[in-house]
Amino acid sequence: MNLLNDVITYVRRIIKSPSNAVISDALIIDYINRFWIMDVDARIQLFDLKSKYQFQTTPGVDRYNMPLYSVQVEPGNQDIGMYPVYQGFTHPAYVNGICVSLQTQKQPFFNIYPNILQYMQAVAIGNGGTNYTLTLTIAPNNSIPVNPPTNSIIRGHIDLTGIMALGVNLDPPIVSSVTANTSIPAVPVTSVDSAVFITATDADGNNVVVTDSGQFLEGSVNNGLLMTPGNAPNGNSILPGGYTTTLNTINYLTGQITLNFPVAIPNGVNINAQCYFFQAGIPRSILYYNNVLTLRSPPAMQYLVELDAYLSPAAFLNTQGAIPFGYMAEYIARGASRKILSDTGDVEQFMFYEPLFKEQEMLVWKRSQRQFTANRTDSIYSIGNNDGSQVNNSFGGGWQ
Repeated sequence: MNLLNDVITYVRRIIKSPSNAVISDALIIDYINRFWIMDVDARIQLFDLKSKYQFQTTPGVDRYNMPLYSVQVEPGNQDIGMYPVYQGFTHPAYVNGICVSLQTQKQPFFNIYPNILQYMQAVAIGNGGTNYTLTLTIAPNNSIPVNPPTNSIIRGHIDLTGIMALGVNLDPPIVSSVTANTSIPAVPVTSVDSAVFITATDADGNNVVVTDSGQFLEGSVNNGLLMTPGNAPNGNSILPGGYTTTLNTINYLTGQITLNFPVAIPNGVNINAQCYFFQAGIPRSILYYNNVLTLRSPPAMQYLVELDAYLSPAAFLNTQGAIPFGYMAEYIARGASRKILSDTGDVEQFMFYEPLFKEQEMLVWKRSQRQFTANRTDSIYSIGNNDGSQVNNSFGGGWQ
C-alpha cells in the first residue's frame, strides 16, 4: 500500500485535476511537503510526534544547537533545505539519568550561573609588529589528550542560521586552513557569539579587537579560529597569515593563543584578553534559548543528555513508506489541496472544502487529545516528594 500515491490521488479529486497536464505529481508532492513541514507542527501538537532527543556532550563544550535535517531532494530535483529536526524541547530533562532543570529564560539561568567576563590585563606587550603568542593567565594547562575533570574556557559559538549559511550540516563547523578564508565571512555577524576577546590599540589610538569565530580547525578541533569582528550582515573577516595550529588560533584546553593582528601594535602598548572561565563538571541545569542548549556546568567529559521533544515532520518525497501515520492521509491531502486552491484563487472550492479540512484536523487531533488527557494532572495531592518525577535541588531549578 502506497499511502503517498493515495494522497496524491485524493488531492487531484479535490482540486478537479485528474492528470499531469495541469499539475504534475512532483508539484503536488511539493505542496504536500509544504503543508506537512510548515503548517502541521504550527497548527496542532501531535502526540505521535512527541519524541526524545538525546546526545553525548563533548568535554569543555557548553553550547549545542538543535539538530538540523540534511538537505533533501524532492521529485523534480527540487531541494528541501536544512531545517530543525525538532519543534522544541520540554521537561523532563536528564543528564546521565539525573533530572536537571530546564530553563527557557536567560535571567534566572544566568543569575545562578553568571557569565562573568574575566579580564586579563597585559597578557603581552606590543613590540611594533603584528605576530604574537599569548597565554591566558587563567589557562587550565590541561593535558592533551584531556584527563577529566578539566577547567573550561568557554568557546565561541555559531547558531542554527549560521550553520545554514555555511550550507554544510556540521555543528560545530570544522574547516580546513584553506576553507577558513571563505567560511569565516560567510557566517552572518548576528549568528556568531564570540567568547574570547583580545584587545589593543593601534598607533592612532583606535581599538584593535580580535575574537574567536565559533569555527574550529580540521584535525585539531580544540583550536578555535580567530577573526576580526565586523558590521552586520557579513562583516567578520579573516586575519592575515592564514590558519594553522601556530597562527590565528586559540587552544581552548591550554589557553595558548597565536595570532597575527590586522595592524601593528606599537611598542609598549598593552595587549589584553577577556574570556569566560568555568570549572567543568557534570551539568546540573540547561538553558534552551535561540535554538541552543547551554549547559552549566560545562561538561568535563561525555555525558548523556536527554530531553522530551516534538519532532518536526520530515519530507514525504516519493517513497512508499513516506507517510508514517495512515490515519492522517486524508488530513494531509485536504491540507495540501487547501494550499493549491488558495494559490490558484479558486475561492469557491476553497470555501466549500474548508469545513471538511477542519473536520479532519479535529479527528486527527482527537487521537492526540485522548493520550494527553489519559493521565491525571499533577498536584500536591497526586504526587509525593522524591518519586522521580520532581526534583528539589539547589541548582537554580527549585521544583522541576
